[in-house]
Amino acid sequence: MVRARKLAWLLLAVAAWISGDVWASGEASAQSYPSHPITLVVPFPAGGATDAIARILIDPMSQRLGQQIVIENVGGAGGLIGAGRVARAAPDGHTLLLHQVGLAAGVTLYPNATFDAAKDLTGIGLVNTSASVVAGHKSLPPNSIKELVAWMKGGHVAKFAHAGVGAFGHLCGVMFVQEIGAKADQIPYRGGGPALNDLIAGHADLSCLSAAVVAEQVKAGYLKAYAIVGKNRFAGLPDAPTLVEAGYKNLDLDFWHIMFAPSGTPRPIVDQLNAALRQTLADARVQDAFTKAGMEVYPADRETPEIATAMLKSEIARWGDVIRKNNIQAQ
Repeated sequence: MVRARKLAWLLLAVAAWISGDVWASGEASAQSYPSHPITLVVPFPAGGATDAIARILIDPMSQRLGQQIVIENVGGAGGLIGAGRVARAAPDGHTLLLHQVGLAAGVTLYPNATFDAAKDLTGIGLVNTSASVVAGHKSLPPNSIKELVAWMKGGHVAKFAHAGVGAFGHLCGVMFVQEIGAKADQIPYRGGGPALNDLIAGHADLSCLSAAVVAEQVKAGYLKAYAIVGKNRFAGLPDAPTLVEAGYKNLDLDFWHIMFAPSGTPRPIVDQLNAALRQTLADARVQDAFTKAGMEVYPADRETPEIATAMLKSEIARWGDVIRKNNIQAQ
């Protein structure tokens, strides 16, 4: 019994020593961090929404960290190739990832991925959420969300354009049709731009698109805006209710962006990155740029690494259920 107690005390002492040593090592790393330029991986081609957000963030974050942040566009597999690049990078805070809903969906869509997003990535912080809208071609008979639901449930099989399998617009379209109890033909395109162009041309009936982009087309008379997808109305489309207001509580869907680092990155470095991100998001110029693009930052009390990591895990579960239920498969 005495020997067992001595062994237990010894193990506790060793554990405490290791813990202290690891923390000290993390503190030492943080004191010299960052020691060279930081790479921010954008897992999509240049010119898209994620790339645009990254370019808004990098200069003010670079100034706060004292080293330049350089964007590296690594596209492919719905954003999983770039995410895998970060998941396998050295956990020293010099390789980061900016990703969106496609990361959560990709876990289920690409079961043979070479990394586990939930285990191999750790959150730095929530970046922003943006309003999306269920929009239709100007020639569609319905003029409101109520009329649209009745029209679709009346037997009209709408052509629903989206930016590709697993994209937010695709998942939004699937959940919308499922929730209202109707049918639609989901038509994939090679990005949001081509989907929007075909919607305007009348080759498609509906799409779930950026509210900021749709607002311009509504004002020009090319599209109709039926309802906002998200928690809040969008100022650029004041007459469009949210889908929650229309009675569809399960369609409170966020199109989010989160910044990540490889798992194992020392906590002092994570905290340093989180502080730089928070300060950047509080910058009036950054907030103004986001507002003009139909985006908004999360409340300050939600900008923690813990909430970012937890949100990824909950979104993986949420979209995994949708993908399996609807038998959605990557092309």
